[in-house]
Amino acid sequence: MEKSLSPARTRTVRPRIGVSSCLLGAPVRYNGGHSRSRFLTDELDRYVDWLPVCPEAEIGLGVPRPTLRLQRREGEDRVVSSADGADHSDELARTADRHLARLRHLDGYVLKNKSPSCGLFALPVFDDDGGRVGGRGRGAFARRLTELLPALPVEEQGRLTDPVLREVFVQRVFAHARLRELWESPWRPRDLVALHTRHKLQLMSHSPDGYRETGRIAARAGAFAPEEVEAAYTEAFHRAMAVRPSRGKHVNALQHAFGMLSPLLDDARRHDLLAAIEDYRREQVPLSVPVALLRHHCTAEDVGWARDQTYLRPYPDELRLRHSVAV
Repeated sequence: MEKSLSPARTRTVRPRIGVSSCLLGAPVRYNGGHSRSRFLTDELDRYVDWLPVCPEAEIGLGVPRPTLRLQRREGEDRVVSSADGADHSDELARTADRHLARLRHLDGYVLKNKSPSCGLFALPVFDDDGGRVGGRGRGAFARRLTELLPALPVEEQGRLTDPVLREVFVQRVFAHARLRELWESPWRPRDLVALHTRHKLQLMSHSPDGYRETGRIAARAGAFAPEEVEAAYTEAFHRAMAVRPSRGKHVNALQHAFGMLSPLLDDARRHDLLAAIEDYRREQVPLSVPVALLRHHCTAEDVGWARDQTYLRPYPDELRLRHSVAV
């Protein structure tokens, strides 16, 4: 029977996340207030390390300050002051460049929504006369951040109120951290194979094609220079994890795990587990129900390969992110 990975390899890694400072409660907004996110400060805070950044404060706009807005000038969306029309776009973008050395070691980023500097999606864009000319703008700092680090999991604070988006983002952050930790160690090809094996079901739940692609890279890791392997696997891994899981792909991953357990279970336990998977497929129970049963049986039967799958514990249980039926 397959043995469990050692405790050193199965411990929960501590991700590093960049964040708009106001979301942690810093009074740096234009009106001197903050936009503290209780999910970030009261729940996620216990398990991650933060890199707070307020681009507007860093470039010296002051607190309080005149509001900013996106304005279309010569075909470009620029961040301008509502008071005097001063253009702060380039300064805000350069804030990301100044932090780049630290940003490269992050596992995710949470941005303030509706912010002309940090907003990621659907910001209103105006013309010189104040008329709205678009609604798909992106903040100057957010745009530069995503240009510099396209594989980094990035999300807006407002979207994290959606239980599905929140769970997917946190999954990606912890997966990113595990892979980063591997690359920061004196890794060998067998270490990459071990990490890939642990992520099999999780990758399958996001992208079966991505799982196969990363598997091919891991299997041939010994034939190429370490830096080539790292670049190729990182790109394929994060591209796969960026695909949003579907209920059908979750069911497929659950059934794969069931297949590892089935020969070891009696008919009653086998039936209960299959029924839980089917109830999830029918949207009658949350994902946490079949996952909890799988974890219980994997531990009871000492199925090391399945028990050590990151899919069954992608982040600390205390975050309780799989309890929504929508997931």
